[in-house]
Amino acid sequence: MYSKKVIDHFQNPKNMGKMKNPDVMAEVGNPQCGDIMKFYLKIKDNVIKDISFETMGCVAAISTSSMITEMAKGKTLDQAMKISYNDIAKELGNLPPVKIHCANLAVEVLQKAINDYRGK
Repeated sequence: MYSKKVIDHFQNPKNMGKMKNPDVMAEVGNPQCGDIMKFYLKIKDNVIKDISFETMGCVAAISTSSMITEMAKGKTLDQAMKISYNDIAKELGNLPPVKIHCANLAVEVLQKAINDYRGK
């Protein structure tokens, strides 16, 4: 079962919605489960000033998207690149083993956004 924190981030997601004029947008998906995550970032002086997401997926996909945006906001790009699925699971009070891929997907899309931004 899901922790209370997972349910809270699912029912009351933080930073959800499309961002106007992001500095970078990245999207990843998992064809096996059908989850799709889009992250939008505003970056200033190498710091994530704002971040939002649009996720189509299960409870764990939405909860991990919400949690990682909370964890990444205000961090430098290097700090945000170090956020792992273990960090997300720990903050959420654990995820069922079959849902770890959702946390991995959230890490993947954040890292993709940062790498795309750096590649500009």
